[in-house]
This record gives sequence, structure tokens and C-alpha cells, in this order.
Amino acid sequence: MRQIIKKAAPKAEEVISYNMPAFKYHGMLVYFAAYKNHIGFYATPTGHSQFKEELSIYKQGKGSVQFPLTKPLPLDLISRIVQFRMNENLIKSTKK
Repeated sequence: MRQIIKKAAPKAEEVISYNMPAFKYHGMLVYFAAYKNHIGFYATPTGHSQFKEELSIYKQGKGSVQFPLTKPLPLDLISRIVQFRMNENLIKSTKK
């Protein structure tokens, strides 16, 4: 997970937030965390809604998606979500 995020967002800063690994780029980008049966991915608030259809096959909570450990990570989808969030944050930061 970390490698795909770093590749998609090479200028993003790695941080710990809410006790989870996270990345910042003109604001928070994404968070992730490992659990017993899944990897939680948090691209709130808009990263999930923008990719709602593609994420629909995964269990979701409010602002989270669970990628099961029994299946390969959707690397391309994760990368596109991160890039979407980077662009979104960049646009917001230039409007200030």
C-alpha cells in the first residue's frame, strides 16, 4: 500500500495521523491501516464518492473501504484515487 501511494504521489509527505500511516499533499490525502482480515483505506471525503462504482465490490464504512487480505490489492484503483485526491487538494490550495 505504502509503495503504491508513494509512486502515485511522490511529492506527498508521509505522516502519522489518527495513529495510522497517512500522506499529506496540500492537506491530507489518504490514510491506511492493517487489520486482521483487511487493509483499511481512507481517502475521505471525496476519494470514495468519486470512485463509488469501482469500490462497490468492497466492504465500506463511512469514509473507509476494506481491501480483504485474501485478494490482491487493486493497485491501479488505489493509484487513481490518490492522484484524484492530489489534484483536488492542489486545486483547493490555489483557491485560497
